Amino acid sequence: MKTPLFCLMSTALFAQPLPYPETRQDPAVSDDYHGTKVADPYRWLEDDNSEETKAWVTAQNAVTFPYLHQLPKRAELRARLEKLWNYERVGVPFEEGGRWFFNRNSGLQNQSVFYVTEDLEKEPRLLLDPNTLSTDGTTSLTETAPSPDGKFLVYGLSKAGSDWQEFRVKDIATGKDSADVLEWIKFSGASWAKDSRGFYYSRYPQPKEGAALTEANKNQKVYFHKLGTPQSEDRLVYERPDQPDWGLHAYVTDDGHYLTFSVTEGTDPKKRIFYQDLTQPEAKVVELLNDFDAAYSFVDNVGPVFYFHTNLDAPRYRVIAIDVTKPERQNWREILPQTEDKLDGISIVGGQILAEYLKDARSDMRAFDLEGKLIRSIQLPGIGTIGGFNGRRSDTFTHYAFTSFTTPGAIYRYDIATGQSSLYRQPKVDFDGSQYETKQIFATSKDGTRVPMFIVHKKGLKLDGNNATLLYGYGGFNISLTPGFSIGRTVWLEMGGVYAMANLRGGGEYGADWHRAGTKLTKQNVFDDFIACAEHLQKEGYTSPKKLAIMGGSNGGLLVGACMAQRPELFGAALPAVGVMDMLRFHLFTIGWAWKSDYGSSEKADEFKALYAYSPLHNLKPGTRYPATLVTTADHDDRVVPAHSFKFAARLQACQAKDGPPVLIRIETSAGHGAGTALKKVIEETADEWAFLHQVLEME
Repeated sequence: MKTPLFCLMSTALFAQPLPYPETRQDPAVSDDYHGTKVADPYRWLEDDNSEETKAWVTAQNAVTFPYLHQLPKRAELRARLEKLWNYERVGVPFEEGGRWFFNRNSGLQNQSVFYVTEDLEKEPRLLLDPNTLSTDGTTSLTETAPSPDGKFLVYGLSKAGSDWQEFRVKDIATGKDSADVLEWIKFSGASWAKDSRGFYYSRYPQPKEGAALTEANKNQKVYFHKLGTPQSEDRLVYERPDQPDWGLHAYVTDDGHYLTFSVTEGTDPKKRIFYQDLTQPEAKVVELLNDFDAAYSFVDNVGPVFYFHTNLDAPRYRVIAIDVTKPERQNWREILPQTEDKLDGISIVGGQILAEYLKDARSDMRAFDLEGKLIRSIQLPGIGTIGGFNGRRSDTFTHYAFTSFTTPGAIYRYDIATGQSSLYRQPKVDFDGSQYETKQIFATSKDGTRVPMFIVHKKGLKLDGNNATLLYGYGGFNISLTPGFSIGRTVWLEMGGVYAMANLRGGGEYGADWHRAGTKLTKQNVFDDFIACAEHLQKEGYTSPKKLAIMGGSNGGLLVGACMAQRPELFGAALPAVGVMDMLRFHLFTIGWAWKSDYGSSEKADEFKALYAYSPLHNLKPGTRYPATLVTTADHDDRVVPAHSFKFAARLQACQAKDGPPVLIRIETSAGHGAGTALKKVIEETADEWAFLHQVLEME
């Protein structure tokens, strides 16, 4: 039997060493960290505005994109992704001022469209289509806050994936925009005054010219914007110039009586809670919880009684009530005590506390009265993840979404009184999830810790060690990874791939102790957990080193970078996306300083030692055979600035063994950290990633 011509061509093409661009190294650049000198020869790549950096980006893409676009499977995979993604997706509806609002995507729209209706059983009216706001679909909708009277909508826009938002105001009845335009907003929502005459929001000082995507974000302040007035006249509500690292987030209680302030310090889950009595003119801000001793999330209030979701003396969280007229700790009441499962979030709807628990990273819902007496366990459609269950104390029903690895997100209506769920919207996707199975297994980490891992694959899989497997992880910032549907993942499964998702320490799956065990001086635990999961998959016959790929984004990109540097022989491919790769300088850019709560900082001797030991950039060794690697980043990423990926990719190309597999960097334009990326760009990038893995893992 003759070998097809295209196979001969592709074999010849990919057997040739890739002509990586020559990246200049500056040996004179180094820093002294507590007596240790560390070279930084690629620091010039941190200047994203320099012509040399721009030329380097162009040169790298000139190697990467031709390679990816000639991969034999790419066109087929891209077509399948586009076909699968072409289905209607509807968000969980919410009500304000007698009107219902929700997002909907008809299928291949780059951005979801915002709709309004007076009746959920009737055809809605298009209120805002962000796809019309840019020719390439890269302007995204980041905030939608209707006024209490249902007359106005504050909406936020992000351009090209940046975290910076611009707020505008729309008349809901006419669909016309007012003259209100607010700028330099980041990490803030809008919270309306009860009379709908204006709203509260937070903003940063305007950055220096040309530094909007790199300058450190400090001194966030809370303002009140009165409708119909210029931003220059906005009233300063609260600031703390003595605490430039504090994040200030204002929220008006449903009864309009109080303005609450959630005060953060970096990404630490611990918070301070302040409030202001809006019924009293010139009322001062009261520092209700100012010890920064635990996580506190304001849920709702019944008069002066505030309900909080907290991990104070409860690493798996509980609910407490504080009467602000007698706020002393001896007067606090416990409403929901800590249980064996993590209490992941609560809402008060229809006079009940609706509580979501995580049982080994899977959703479990329970309903309680306001004194904490169990009413019922809420029956969910299956094993997966929920979202929603929001509303007010006066509501009689609410909505929620349910999803699993093989089930797209369906929306259900939940009756508060009866506890019954009824299907509201179910998407139709050209994918048969019944052909696949999901299981949860546990790997044993280096120190004996049991690490859960979900595995999804076709039924009847042979455990012969020859299955291409994608291991995904995050492990940081108290974030929990739970089962969810993904079009990209379904195509990977259709390719015959095994998908594994690890729930690592540093995440929030088991509460505060689980999170803390993967931070600062114990961050290595996260990498040990991930490596243990990889070894377990190989030991159990799911895969082998040459067939195993690892993937993660942001903090997960750090995870991939650190693990491939520590155990390069364990993996066949690596996909680090928008990763934090330079652990000695991350705090110098945009919001990077806020990550010190998880990572620590090179400014401290003991933390520098820990960071230097695993920093991906600093632990690559010349002449090592690293796995085939596709680094991905974007030019407008102002969360994890692209310099992290630039420097890592340059160093990796310099260190890769001469006979090693390809190491490439894919740099997207007019995109950011991920949120709001145009769908066409998501499809292109996913096709590139799967075609790359198909090639380097030698999939059939």
